[in-house]
Amino acid sequence: MSSSADFCPQGLCDGSGFVLEEGNVARPCPCREVRINRATSRRMGTGIPRRFRGVSFDRRPVCDLDPVVLRDVQGFVRNIDDNLAAGRGRWFYGDVGTGKTSLAMLISQAALEAGHSVAIYSVPRLLAEIKATYEDGAGPSYQQLFRQLCEVELLHLDDVGAEKRTDWVLEQLYSIVNERWQDERSILVTTNLLDLDELREQVGARTVSRLTEVCGEAIPIMGGDLRMAFSG
Repeated sequence: MSSSADFCPQGLCDGSGFVLEEGNVARPCPCREVRINRATSRRMGTGIPRRFRGVSFDRRPVCDLDPVVLRDVQGFVRNIDDNLAAGRGRWFYGDVGTGKTSLAMLISQAALEAGHSVAIYSVPRLLAEIKATYEDGAGPSYQQLFRQLCEVELLHLDDVGAEKRTDWVLEQLYSIVNERWQDERSILVTTNLLDLDELREQVGARTVSRLTEVCGEAIPIMGGDLRMAFSG
């Protein structure tokens, strides 16, 4: 019985990731990069959290959001390959429970379904994983984790600004964002901080400047707490 690992979406190889040509010469199958990207995504971050696995433009809370915002996100998703190739990202800000994370998860989900490598982290969890690399035998080294964070095709950072501000935190965030900015790699950001000056104070002006260049102008997601509305 064949497993999902034996399946080639293009129907070109036997699941090994290589196509055998005349003279017994093997060349990489187009599915190989997709397999590598999916394996990378499984090793990093949280993946799509269970609560967001059913997120859809047709379901609440997303369908109740500002149509202008939804058109922008739908356009970004439709062109996910080109957007990631060009290193474009998105940045959503707004109060608690307004749907920012749902929109960001739609983009990450589209990237994963298209075969791209994606790492999804809340910033506090990301910083905790970085600190864990300092412990002997804790898993990947700091350099290994840093390289993965910089090379993954889409880095999804949820809750930027929720972390405790220290010089070490500022250094870590700047190093990752700056490296991705230099290499023109996509970043996806959500934050509850509504004031840009407050965000600069929290994560550093240089980091905010680079995020702005990667993600474009921050998109406001306004309204009441949808979680409270749905639970009522």
